[in-house]
Amino acid sequence: MDDSELEALRQRKLAEMQQGGQQQAEAKERARQMEIQKQAMLRQILTPEARDRLSNVRVANPEMANMVEVQLIQLAQSGRLAGMINDDMLRDILMRVAPQRREITIERR
Repeated sequence: MDDSELEALRQRKLAEMQQGGQQQAEAKERARQMEIQKQAMLRQILTPEARDRLSNVRVANPEMANMVEVQLIQLAQSGRLAGMINDDMLRDILMRVAPQRREITIERR
């Protein structure tokens, strides 16, 4: 390989890396926009107390919070929500979604 071929390879590799970085930045921007839209939708369907509870659940269990958020947004978009979800309603939803815990007792003989 002579210097011109080596320089051409370097230029091509640099261009590929720049393009990959640009695609990552675009993906991050799309994800940020989707998160903003999701939060705006949740503001419309949840009372402030329910949003606080959901944010507390997000700290403890992010997967469950995401699952509940997606379900609530789908219900709202399909028109199956009558009004805003208050704290008590959200608590009931979370109870149904939360995995049931089994009690384990150890008996000594």
